[in-house]
Amino acid sequence: MKKGVLILLVALLALAGGFWLRLRGQTEPTVVPEVIPEWIEELNPDNALSSLPEMDAAVDSFMNFWSLHGLSLAVMRNDSLLYARGYGKADASTPMTPGTTLRLASVSKLLTAIGIMRLQEEGRLNLETPVFGPFGILKEYDSCIRDDNYYLITVGQLLRHQGGFSQRGGDVMFSTLKFMRNHGLSAPPSSDFLVRKELGRRLAFEPGTSHEYSNFGYLLLSLIIEKASGMSYNDYMQTRVFAPARCHNFRLGGDYLKDRLPGESRYYTQADDPKVPSFDGKYAQVDRPYGGNYISGLYGAGGWTGSTVELARLVASIDGRGPVPDLLEPFSVRQMTVYYDDDTYALGWLDCRPDGEWTRTGSFAGTSALIKTFPDGQCWVLVTNTSTWRGSRFSRNTSALVRNLRSRFSAQLPSRDLFRSN
Repeated sequence: MKKGVLILLVALLALAGGFWLRLRGQTEPTVVPEVIPEWIEELNPDNALSSLPEMDAAVDSFMNFWSLHGLSLAVMRNDSLLYARGYGKADASTPMTPGTTLRLASVSKLLTAIGIMRLQEEGRLNLETPVFGPFGILKEYDSCIRDDNYYLITVGQLLRHQGGFSQRGGDVMFSTLKFMRNHGLSAPPSSDFLVRKELGRRLAFEPGTSHEYSNFGYLLLSLIIEKASGMSYNDYMQTRVFAPARCHNFRLGGDYLKDRLPGESRYYTQADDPKVPSFDGKYAQVDRPYGGNYISGLYGAGGWTGSTVELARLVASIDGRGPVPDLLEPFSVRQMTVYYDDDTYALGWLDCRPDGEWTRTGSFAGTSALIKTFPDGQCWVLVTNTSTWRGSRFSRNTSALVRNLRSRFSAQLPSRDLFRSN
């Protein structure tokens, strides 16, 4: 079939379906006050809620082995929050609590995917909607395109990392200083400028025929949310995703220590972790968590901060179970979690298994995040504020910890719902 015919078919499918559907700090700042959402206002304020000392000891042992400063854990079963605990320190003088917010890294992609599914249910787009071309959501970028394969990209392909983008030569979302130098910039690029330049490059493969993990693809999805909703990415997510789920502390994070948000943890690396040049060229050496990457430029690819308890609450809003009301219709939940094969990414989730186990991970310098849901209705959410020498591979260790804790202590988890306890 000729490429022009394929483009026309994509456009027609979109029309048919569319009708239903962004200074390293030198000293420790004053302790930042924690902001607790109303429904967890009294949740474990002094970490005295713990009733599983053996499980806490296992977590403490894990933290000691990996030299973690702090860790937050929430456990939910069938939309009921059973356990919420902060371990260690959020900074030099502040204990980690269930309400402490942390960088979520690529867990942000799950949040972005929820926003896309909400837009589909509002009839503003669908997964077959083309991204570029005469019927594309981002057709204003067509003049930058030099490879006709771009016109085949759909929203669903971006969600599944099938858009044709490659990290060969470096991930543009984590190569800001290189990008600035290549384009003669004195400041980090706007998302608009970055997209226009990147679209002048050829794709690595025809969209939909293969897959490669793409942070750039999720930046495009953030812009799609803005264009389709007529709102800023942040405003749409706050009003149409987080507020209905009664989650009030998801916020887009900053780059430097001075940008630390109220209630947000500080981030740490190991003592021997080398310093790096800042992402914007301002400083010759910075600690990786504070200036090593352009966090605020990631948007829906990795920019969100949040607490483990609110992550659990959000999952309860998209899992197809009760009693927490779902944000999404059953059809959308199935679309996000259906298993195709071992090589196909789920929508927003990193992996969804045939037995109903769903996984989402994320890692930056200074943080590692994990969401794990199981067929029996349990959901474990774990986020740390410290890097280890294993980097992104540390996600396997946190996953192993969750499986160990689950096998040893599931039967001892208290029967209660902390979502409703107040």
